[in-house]
Amino acid sequence: MKEFHLRRKKMTKFTNYSIPALDKDTGHQVNEYMNTLTKPPGSLGRLEELARNLAEMTSNPFPIVTPPGVIVFAADHGITDEGVSAFPQEVTGQMVKNFLTGGAAINVFSKQISAQFEIVDIGVATDIEGEALISKKVRYGTGNFSKENAMTRDEAKKALEVGFTEAEKLIQKGVKCLILGEMGIGNTTTSSAILAAISGKDIQSLVGFGTGIPQEKIIHKQQVIEEALKARKPDPTDPIDILSKVGGLEIAGMAGAMLAAASNRIPILVDGFICTVAALVAKLISPDAANYMIVSHRSVEPGHLTAIKLLEKEPLIDLRLRLGEGSGAAVAFPLLESATLMLKEMATFTSAGVSDKA
Repeated sequence: MKEFHLRRKKMTKFTNYSIPALDKDTGHQVNEYMNTLTKPPGSLGRLEELARNLAEMTSNPFPIVTPPGVIVFAADHGITDEGVSAFPQEVTGQMVKNFLTGGAAINVFSKQISAQFEIVDIGVATDIEGEALISKKVRYGTGNFSKENAMTRDEAKKALEVGFTEAEKLIQKGVKCLILGEMGIGNTTTSSAILAAISGKDIQSLVGFGTGIPQEKIIHKQQVIEEALKARKPDPTDPIDILSKVGGLEIAGMAGAMLAAASNRIPILVDGFICTVAALVAKLISPDAANYMIVSHRSVEPGHLTAIKLLEKEPLIDLRLRLGEGSGAAVAFPLLESATLMLKEMATFTSAGVSDKA
């Protein structure tokens, strides 16, 4: 982990914000209070850890995580021209329409947890119309980073700003926990390239089958990324350089949204591989942002374990998920609710008239 921190250099913030320190005093207060509840100390395991973490994040001894907010950022990737995905690029736009009509997995799971749901077109390659669609297109998809930079530095900053602004708007509407999702054919390739740039790890250890490509395509995908990284040479200490050379607009949007959440003491429930890579970008911009992140699940994508370790987190669940969209985070969200309800509703030994241990 130390190597990751040492390779980071100071970067001018892309917007005016500050991230508060965790409230450790409130965390200590919650720890003491949990020991008075009608259970053996520590017997609720990671739920107790979650309760303390949420209290430190929110500076509230009885933290609230409802209602959650879900923002899905959608964008296309020029790298799909290299045949790295099982699906054609037009599926991105088609899936955005599916989100708008409520037919995707994240729609179902967002409804299940009573989340406020938004879909943002930050860079889809075609124009999409829909009353519920938030259109904030920075450009019509990224460039094919095997042949050119994915975007300009200004476009990378703009995508971060879009994410930050949209998250702030949702927070102002009253959401108490933020879940980020993405839709973009080719974005596992982009995420793998970003992760390789940040971690310095061999690309073979990071690349998986994404949307379901066969073994021969995995090898091709690895070669495409390797050659692109040699050509683009992204600076591992400069998140804007990484985004501009091999990044994705929706990845930048998610990173910006995470910075907004952290600056407002809103817990961030991080989804799978692509979202965790966006979290690393946010951490590279503002290291304290990671204090407000909870990794929801471990994806089957091989690079996800590396990303989680760099984020220095432990996932809550492992259901062998690999869909994206924010779906795994939405599925894991009830665990956060359980942690907060434990504090709010459980009786103490005194109030229940139960004898404590001798």
